[in-house]
Amino acid sequence: MKTNECSDIQPVLHEIAPVYDENSRILILGSFPSVKSRESGFFYGHPQNRFWKVLAGILDVPVPVTVDEKKKMLLGHHIAVWDVIASCRITGSSDSSIKDVVPNNFEKILSTAKIERICANGAAAWKLYEKYVKKAAGMEAVKLPSTSPANAAWSLERLIENWKEYIKSE
Repeated sequence: MKTNECSDIQPVLHEIAPVYDENSRILILGSFPSVKSRESGFFYGHPQNRFWKVLAGILDVPVPVTVDEKKKMLLGHHIAVWDVIASCRITGSSDSSIKDVVPNNFEKILSTAKIERICANGAAAWKLYEKYVKKAAGMEAVKLPSTSPANAAWSLERLIENWKEYIKSE
């Protein structure tokens, strides 16, 4: 009998609080924090992930470096960020290894903020949203190309151009 490579791995908990306030209008969702993000304690912590460069390029602001700068940029442009998964079994940072998903509860964000659009950062986040959250949230999500360094087929410029249609500065 072949064993699943994730079967011996303990579930990992999502310990990064969502970033949002009552003025948030766009919610960007990832799947689950990478190892680097879990180590840094904030979203998109891998230095090669292009998330912060993409948003800064769209919003025409300097690329934020500190967690405070990142939060200020997000909230200042009415953007909320969180992940679909609250806990799962995962090997490293590999979305394809995710098993035993427990989704986050989006009720507080959706009842506090007037979210007009939900955007999934990549196909994995979108598929997880569709499977675990969409019905409860009652909103469609837009699938955007991933800012992950694993998505090497997409240049920074191409990501900015694609994301720009859905993430606009107000």
